[in-house]
Amino acid sequence: MTKQKILRCVVAAGLILSLAAPCLAQPLWDLANQNKQLLQIATLFTAQNVRSHLSSEKGMDDAIDWCKKTGVTHVFIETFRDNYTAERKTLENAKARFKVEGFDVSGCVTTTRIAKISTGWNVISCYTNKDTQNELQRIFEYTASLFDEIMIDDFLFTDCQCDECKQARGDRSWADYRCELMTKMARERILAPARAVNPNVKIIIKYPQWYDNFHNRGYEVIDQTTDYDRIWVGTETRDYDNERWGGKVQYEAYYIMRWLGEIGGAKTGGGWFDPYGTTENTYLEQARQTVLADAKEMLLFCYGSLLRGTGPKNVEKLRIEIPSLFKLAKLIRSKPIRGISAPKPPNSDAHNEQYVFDFVGMLGLPLVPTARIDTKAEAMFLAVHALKDPRLPEKLAAIIDASRPILVTDGLAQRLADIDLKRDNVTILKANGKPNSLLELTREELNPIRDKLLAPFGLKFDAPNKVALYLVGDDCLIVENFNDETIDVSIRFSDSVEARKTLVLPVDGRAELSCDGRKLQFTKITPRTLVAVEYD
Repeated sequence: MTKQKILRCVVAAGLILSLAAPCLAQPLWDLANQNKQLLQIATLFTAQNVRSHLSSEKGMDDAIDWCKKTGVTHVFIETFRDNYTAERKTLENAKARFKVEGFDVSGCVTTTRIAKISTGWNVISCYTNKDTQNELQRIFEYTASLFDEIMIDDFLFTDCQCDECKQARGDRSWADYRCELMTKMARERILAPARAVNPNVKIIIKYPQWYDNFHNRGYEVIDQTTDYDRIWVGTETRDYDNERWGGKVQYEAYYIMRWLGEIGGAKTGGGWFDPYGTTENTYLEQARQTVLADAKEMLLFCYGSLLRGTGPKNVEKLRIEIPSLFKLAKLIRSKPIRGISAPKPPNSDAHNEQYVFDFVGMLGLPLVPTARIDTKAEAMFLAVHALKDPRLPEKLAAIIDASRPILVTDGLAQRLADIDLKRDNVTILKANGKPNSLLELTREELNPIRDKLLAPFGLKFDAPNKVALYLVGDDCLIVENFNDETIDVSIRFSDSVEARKTLVLPVDGRAELSCDGRKLQFTKITPRTLVAVEYD
């Protein structure tokens, strides 16, 4: 072959490779747009971000570039936060520019430092006060004049105990008064005024992650979910041992998203998480838990924070994982989850079992979060929250008499002295008033509990602590290792199955799978790794 022919072959090969390159390394922006009906990625520009980043052409160019590189196709532009109202012209220009660039655009309000400040947390307001109410209405009228969809960040609550609040409360509990007050504020000072300005406006309430204290601060999830057009969920978990933000386990994001998802139904939108108190592992786990819980969207809070601190490294890792998150979303989308019914009645008190559901989920017990106690559930976990149900004694008796396996916390058992819990199908879980102590249970202590609770599903699960199990539909299960070391796990079925590994996250995670009919053996699951398996 002559040199000229060789050269022509080399050039042709290079051309073929260059044409193939976009397929091999598809830009995240294109991939995100193709998948946004499955899972949309959003971010927020706070009112202060609007002022700092969206008020100049250079700032807008940088923001658009960052969003496209991160797969963000939906931006929320905030009008108010911390007693600052963003300028109308800047908001209008930013909205128009994002729309021209192909983004979905919505508004946002964070109700912090409005007029009279609470006697509690100094960013929260006193909503008993008329000046606060009037300013709240002004903010939403202003925002509705700009946007057809408005998200409310999770500061729409009160912890004020000023003399004005005490007088208005009367003989009601603080929880009852605050729930009634904030429901009234929504109807009279947010929804009605906003809709009067813009009949097309849709308003989203975003609930915080601290679900065990909702009612104590004025979040009434049944009435408010009914009143608002949509709901969103805070799925922030962060590093467990972080001095400021720690103490939350990763499973919390899954539990709350599923729990509120049942309450909200078709109104349920996305999950919202942030970079505070996180490293790359926990930041990615927030995203995975949000998607695992069947969120239709995930919001990365917020643009300004993601440009500093741990934000850039978190985003770098997330960008790598986003294509696989689309695969995870497709795997679980709208499929029913199976497992142990884990009811938390709305407005229920946790006593000394705060967020116990999150810790139980870390024990390899596949929970089905719910707001109601269903006596027909195949297996159930009950904590002290169940006392909110006035029919608890008869419901519990029905479950026990039906010989269905039930796990009861020692805190609840102590409050049910009149019910015989010494039955073969009843297991008492010793939380000792410290739910985080459950993370100390050994594999040997956990396996008998799992065997009993998983029997109705034809499964046995053998794994260390801090390994979660999810049962999705009739043909998929997911194992997630939250430990910082490599582990081995086995699952034994009552019937023979054929299984295949479908997805591993992170993309450089590893897990070896073997199946000998009834037994799945996972070996060498790397730290902080999720493994999805489909089976027939």
